[in-house]
Amino acid sequence: MEITWYGQSCFRLKIRNATVVTDPCSKEVGYTIPRLRADLVTISYNHPDYSNCALIQGDAKIINGPGEYEAKGVFVTGIATDLKKSKGPERLKNTIYLFDFEGLTVCHLGVLDHIPSQAQLQALSDVDILLIPVGGVTTINANQAAEMIGLLEPRIVIPMHYKTKVIQAKLDTVSKFLKEMGVSEPTPSKTLEINKSRLPTETQVVVLNHKG
Repeated sequence: MEITWYGQSCFRLKIRNATVVTDPCSKEVGYTIPRLRADLVTISYNHPDYSNCALIQGDAKIINGPGEYEAKGVFVTGIATDLKKSKGPERLKNTIYLFDFEGLTVCHLGVLDHIPSQAQLQALSDVDILLIPVGGVTTINANQAAEMIGLLEPRIVIPMHYKTKVIQAKLDTVSKFLKEMGVSEPTPSKTLEINKSRLPTETQVVVLNHKG
């Protein structure tokens, strides 16, 4: 599998027979994302910053909410969580997505803003690769992200949704999360290429350069 981060919570997850794009950003966020070809697109939160499907080329299947789905041999489970930081008469929703890529399990937490319930955590108990927001303010912060990782014990962690040089949003930088995890700041990678047999035995944090 090849994992590429385009900024915010937008990733491309690519295997031989299928390409998934998560949370395609609007340009207003600050990232300049090219047109992306995909077979499957997931949207964790119904907001233009996470649902810019105009970026997507091809006849992609759009998934926008909880449920069980399959396309191109990729099995997807969407799990709804409330957004507890949202204001207004109706509680807004986030969707966590679990992807099964031929036995390699990837979890994208979307814009999760609190530690999920025990039942929801149990559904995420066998995650190989965790894509986790760490910037706080509208999502979980560095401390909560570290707590989540301790509970789930994924093999690889990729932080997302944090402050970078190209966005104006008032988020924490990734450095705060790395300090919370007790790891030195690594040299960011352009992409991550990984398969089931190459997963580390202990949790490893991988920081990706955004391509947007």
